[in-house]
Amino acid sequence: MSSLKALDRTADRRRSTGELHQSLAPLLPGDDSVLLIPAARHEEQARLEAEVFLGLRAVGGLSAHPLGIVRLRPESDRLTIRVTDAPYVVMCWADQLLPRLSGDPSGDPSGDPRDLITGVPGLRYHRDRGGVHLLRPGMHARITLTGFPARWWDRITDRMHRDCDGRLLQPHPGWTPGERAAYDVDSGWPFPPGPVFSPLLRRIRATAGPGTVNSTDAWSSDGGYRMEATDGPPCPDLIRLLGNGPTGAGWQVTHKRCTCRCDHEHDSCTVDFLDPATGIAVRYGNGRWGRTADQSYEERMAELNAKAFD
Repeated sequence: MSSLKALDRTADRRRSTGELHQSLAPLLPGDDSVLLIPAARHEEQARLEAEVFLGLRAVGGLSAHPLGIVRLRPESDRLTIRVTDAPYVVMCWADQLLPRLSGDPSGDPSGDPRDLITGVPGLRYHRDRGGVHLLRPGMHARITLTGFPARWWDRITDRMHRDCDGRLLQPHPGWTPGERAAYDVDSGWPFPPGPVFSPLLRRIRATAGPGTVNSTDAWSSDGGYRMEATDGPPCPDLIRLLGNGPTGAGWQVTHKRCTCRCDHEHDSCTVDFLDPATGIAVRYGNGRWGRTADQSYEERMAELNAKAFD
C-alpha cells in the first residue's frame, strides 16, 4: 500500500480528532476502507463525554484549539484528550467541571436539585503518570487528560479547595445525595445529550477553522440544542465530517444558509442538523468573527496564565 493512499484513509479522522497518522496507521483495516472513529460503547461513557463538553461551554476562545483540545484518542471504552499546555485553559477545565455545592442545601426542598450543584455531578479525578483521569464512582466511564504538567492540576485544585471552603466535592469518595439527585433529574431530560455530544466531542477538531483563535459552544434551546463557532471551518467540510461522511456522526442537514464560499468575509453561516437516531435537532452557527491572536490577545492570555495558580 502506498503511503499516500494510507494518508488518505486516515485523513478525515485526523481532521476530526487531531491524531497523527503515525499513531493511526497500525489501526488501518486490512481492506481499503478509511479508518473510522469509534463510538462510546457504554451509555455512561457517552453521557460523561457529553456532560463534560457542555460543562466547558464557558471556556471561550483561548487558543487555536476549540475548548483547548489539541488532540483526542477515541476508544470504545474511554476517551483520551490532549489539552493545550496553557495554565489558564487547564484552570478552566478544573473550574468548570469539578462539582461543588452551590446555594443553600437547606432551602426549598421542592426546588431543582441541579441548582445546588455546580459542575458535573459525581465527577471525581485521580492522577498518575498517565495523566488526570476524570470518572464517576461506580460507573464504567473515563476521560483522561494529558498534554500539561500534572503538577498544574494539583496547584489549581489545591487553590480551589481553599477558595471553596469545603464546598468542593472531590474529597467524597462516592456520590453525595445532592449530586445523585441532580444526576437523576438530568436522566429524565427528553433530549439526552449523550447520543449527540459524545460523537461531537470525539470529532471536536472538525469544528475548528484555520485561524489562530477558535471557540465552539453549545447549549440546550427550543427543544434541541444550539452550537456556535466563532471562526469555524467552511460549511461543506463541517457537514462532511459531522454528517454522513465515512467517519461522520451521521447527522442530517435539514436546512442551511451558507455564505462561506462567497466574498462576504464576515457573513455568518447557519446549518440545521438532525440526529436521526434520536430526532434531536442541533442548530449550528458560524459567526466568522475573524479573531486573531494579535498582540493584545497574547498579552491578555499571558495575564490570565499568570493568574491561573493564584
